[in-house]
Amino acid sequence: MLVFASFSGFPFQLGFPRTSLCHRPGVFPKLASSRCREGRRVRGATCACVGPLVAPEPGFPAARPGESLERGTRTSAAGGAGRAKLERRWRRRREAGAGSEAAAGSARPSGRQAAAARDSSPEAGAAAMAESIIIRVQSPDGVKRITATKRETAATFLKKVAKEFGFQNNGFSVYINRNKTGEITASSNKSLNLLKIKHGDLLFLFPSSLAGPSSEMETSVPPGFKGFGAPNVVEDEIDQYLSKQDGKIYRSRDPQLCRHGPLGKCVHCVPLEPFDEDYLNHLEPPVKHMSFHAYIRKLTGGADKGKFVALENISCKIKSGCEGHLPWPNGICTKCQPSAITLNRQKYRHVDNIMFENHTVADRFLDFWRKTGNQHFGYLYGRYTEHKDIPLGIRAEVAAIYEPPQIGTQNSLELLEDPKAEVVDEIAAKLGLRKVGWIFTDLVSEDTRKGTVRYSRNKDTYFLSSEECITAGDFQNKHPNMCRLSPDGHFGSKFVTAVATGGPDNQVHFEGYQVSNQCMALVRDECLLPCKDAPELGYAKESSSEQYVPDVFYKDVDKFGNEITQLARPLPVEYLIIDITTTFPKDPVYTFSISQNPFPIENRDVLGETQDFHSLATYLSQNTSSVFLDTISDFHLLLFLVTNEVMPLQDSISLLLEAVRTRNEELAQTWKRSEQWATIEQLCSTVGLQLPGLQEYGAVGGSTHTATAAMWACQHCTFMNQPGTGHCEMCSLPRT
Repeated sequence: MLVFASFSGFPFQLGFPRTSLCHRPGVFPKLASSRCREGRRVRGATCACVGPLVAPEPGFPAARPGESLERGTRTSAAGGAGRAKLERRWRRRREAGAGSEAAAGSARPSGRQAAAARDSSPEAGAAAMAESIIIRVQSPDGVKRITATKRETAATFLKKVAKEFGFQNNGFSVYINRNKTGEITASSNKSLNLLKIKHGDLLFLFPSSLAGPSSEMETSVPPGFKGFGAPNVVEDEIDQYLSKQDGKIYRSRDPQLCRHGPLGKCVHCVPLEPFDEDYLNHLEPPVKHMSFHAYIRKLTGGADKGKFVALENISCKIKSGCEGHLPWPNGICTKCQPSAITLNRQKYRHVDNIMFENHTVADRFLDFWRKTGNQHFGYLYGRYTEHKDIPLGIRAEVAAIYEPPQIGTQNSLELLEDPKAEVVDEIAAKLGLRKVGWIFTDLVSEDTRKGTVRYSRNKDTYFLSSEECITAGDFQNKHPNMCRLSPDGHFGSKFVTAVATGGPDNQVHFEGYQVSNQCMALVRDECLLPCKDAPELGYAKESSSEQYVPDVFYKDVDKFGNEITQLARPLPVEYLIIDITTTFPKDPVYTFSISQNPFPIENRDVLGETQDFHSLATYLSQNTSSVFLDTISDFHLLLFLVTNEVMPLQDSISLLLEAVRTRNEELAQTWKRSEQWATIEQLCSTVGLQLPGLQEYGAVGGSTHTATAAMWACQHCTFMNQPGTGHCEMCSLPRT
């Protein structure tokens, strides 16, 4: 007959003969000895405790200490022989297990020895199994199981977690809930049982840079996203705006395919997601790259809402802090070794369109090549706005081009150090602009009578050379895109590259590009080199004793049509390029005013165009507009007023810059009545040109301005001398 015994609340079917069992649940009877610890003899079983026995089988009285119990008439000879055989077998097994354990010493016990140990002390084994629990801990690297006990303190448990995940003691935080609530602190007074942590519970581990209230991350991320990012990063205004937009592509009801009412939706009119590839491919022209925010929506979509999505930047350097071996080149391991890179076409782009506000901005930049035949370089200053032609797209609007010091020839460009770079960025920021990209010319005249240029950049040659890709990657690394969803706080770049080159119709065309994030990583870690004789090819460096370079591969198709993987030595730069459409608006936009006689552009001394007070006086005398704001709203003129060496106005021009930014004529007139502008007019009058607004200003300024006009400025050192003197008090040179 089979009976059931209870172990930890679960019934198990046992094949022992029915007899007197222990009254304590969870303890098995053993067929080992004919007497228990108190000397009680029972039928084929020994009590595992010192407590009383349950009622025996009917017909057999309970045994007392020292008394033997006979089977009586119900026990047959065959049954007694079978029980004796079982008792001998169990006795031999226990003796054999004890002997093996003694011979092994401190070695790990085998399964039979462990069973014998449990049989010898079942109470201790059951207690140990009841106290031991397994807790799951989820981190950005995955889920791991930690073995602990209910009475274990929280501090001891956190030490086990730190050892398992390889963290320092204060390098992480563990929470009971996924939304970072119920943090487990390293307390020595609280046990896991007190914290209500049970067997099989799931805890959540966040590194120190990711720990903190989840509300800090929810300001500019899609709803439901709890990715591992940097919550304290301030994104660009356009990113914050697009992250709050719906982004879906709404379609109207199709009268031929839709069979429902005006309020219904079907597969033919339901809104599409912004990353829908079929929709992008059917645009005119087709869009090969989705926008960056559409890519984020794709990652954060689905049932899990992208809870564990992190935009990680590629690294080609050996991870520092690995103490298991000597530093490179004497040692390296899989933990610190960077992964190999397989170049793929990037599916998204950070900027979807480049738009020059008007043709004048581009024409003035091209004038340098038209007059000299040498190539030229400039920085694009503008702003990032929404590009409505592409779902959640970003447009770079160019308002001005700043030309830094450079040496240009017909075939090359050399950039020189610019001491005014920081001041230019500061002035642009006060005007509401920022550096959005760079532009260069690659023009070769083909027929001067027709005004045509050579069409040199095409699919048969190259679109960007390897040197230009490396330069673009360096600029993009210097201007990263702030992103909350990246652990580093930045991901990719919005810095664009514009090229003025010949088109298929042999006219000047503007082409826009960016390089991929993989190219940025290769350039940042100095792993990519140009090829001297083949501009369309790059070369991945080989590892040396000074630098470890991971293997770089790209996929190609052989002559049989098979896809093969090749080492990037050399490397076609087409794998690194992302093309961007470049346009001009139908209705021009003017951030700065346009004049028939504009103020000269900086750093064009080779053309004889210099920025000085003579050119300023000429510009002011030729622009007789009654609106002072239109006259002064010139990007290059404002830079001259701030950076000139005679009278720089960097500390007193903020009001004028605010007037230009907001198009406020009253603020401009207020600044015009200041002492600084009076001095500028006086300096311009010393070059022999009478400004049209000088007498008008004198009437407003009163006697102070009249007294100032009687003074004269030295033509050699520009020092303002008292009237009636024939020599300069500063340089002692004659007045004329």
